[in-house]
Amino acid sequence: MTYNWSLMLRLLREAQKPGAEPFTPRQYAEEHAVALEDSGQTMPNLDSLKADAQNYESLLYEGGFLESRPEEQGGNGENFVLTERGQRLLAMLEDETATSRLDEKGQTALVPEVFDELGR
Repeated sequence: MTYNWSLMLRLLREAQKPGAEPFTPRQYAEEHAVALEDSGQTMPNLDSLKADAQNYESLLYEGGFLESRPEEQGGNGENFVLTERGQRLLAMLEDETATSRLDEKGQTALVPEVFDELGR
């Protein structure tokens, strides 16, 4: 099993947006599904996609890819900024070659120690 990298990319891009808006992964998943359908791709199972997005939020936070947005940047305890590790993941997900390297690691790709070796 691999991650849904396009959904994860969407979440990381949403986290880097400025402001005090709360981070809403389930809503982003729904918007992501609509965008996929609008581009001619098959609509994914929405409930599954929303659950993945919720799980990815925890995974990204606990893995040190996201951290709480500071108050002076609009932080309200419900939004995030990308850490240096999160910025490296974002850059990798925007590069197809790097994404295939992540896929090779499967579920361990986002274990901080494994990712840090890949992201060098």
